[in-house]
Amino acid sequence: MSCVPKGYVKCKTTAVFGKDNIPAIYAQRHFTRSGVYEQIHVISGELMFYGYKNKQGEAEREVRLKANETAISHPKYWHSIVPLTDDIQFEIHFYMKA
Repeated sequence: MSCVPKGYVKCKTTAVFGKDNIPAIYAQRHFTRSGVYEQIHVISGELMFYGYKNKQGEAEREVRLKANETAISHPKYWHSIVPLTDDIQFEIHFYMKA
């Protein structure tokens, strides 16, 4: 996927989530607010990142992420994530313009 643009800084990092403690919001279709990039970083296992044009409809993007891989979700981009393996561990970093 893409990169966080220059001039943006990490403003928040979630706890490390596993298959049994993923907040429901991440499995549902959601988006980050205007001006915020979301970086999903897989520590172990695998997950699927789905991207959507809007709140309804089929996924326009499906990205399988493995350990040490990341995906970036742009501001206001609808997306969801689904764990694929029992050993999944991931965290999410949020970036805003400095």
